[in-house]
Amino acid sequence: MISEQLTEIYQLLLDRFGPQHWWPGETQFEIITGAVLTQNTAWPNVEKAIDNLKAANLLTPEKLRNMQTPKLAELIKPAGYFNIKAKRLKNFLTWLFEHYDGQLTNLQSVNTSRLRAELLAIKGVGPETADSILLYAFDRETFVVDAYTARVAVRHGLLEPRADYEQLRELFQSNLPADTKLFNEFHALLVKVGKEFCKPKPKCRNCPLEKLPHSLEFEYF
Repeated sequence: MISEQLTEIYQLLLDRFGPQHWWPGETQFEIITGAVLTQNTAWPNVEKAIDNLKAANLLTPEKLRNMQTPKLAELIKPAGYFNIKAKRLKNFLTWLFEHYDGQLTNLQSVNTSRLRAELLAIKGVGPETADSILLYAFDRETFVVDAYTARVAVRHGLLEPRADYEQLRELFQSNLPADTKLFNEFHALLVKVGKEFCKPKPKCRNCPLEKLPHSLEFEYF
């Protein structure tokens, strides 16, 4: 039943919005950097920060690792919380170099559960960031959850209010085919409908999901 509901939601969103072409990034490391920088900020701000790193020819693990943290913070300033995010990037790089010789290719042989656990152990990397890295940078079968996902799921009766991140992630992963392309597109579409219609104060009129049973109540982690 839930799998059918999710499939219907996905198709309605895809029919209305079309493919979203996520995640923007020319390299794995650029995608990872974007996943860290996008915490608590809008994507256009992240793009400005990444453009600064590219313009300085510094967007590689080696160069960012060797850079002084204050200089890195200055370059990523458009992304907001730049001092905190610079430290988080440094924490990721420390882990990458200490455990995998600084080579992203060395992560390919690590199974998804172990890699996720290791990412979550890095200070400043939470579940959403870890899953974004896994799905978008490494093409792993993990569903990315955020507040937009939660609003749609709770308001459409797929999950009880106050569900936590892992419960919501499990809802999607257990009821959808294990397909990275599907996970990618579905997450992007949920963000799209969340931004345009399923806001904290919802705009149900003309929403692609308007005709589905729904409630305006919403509580989440």
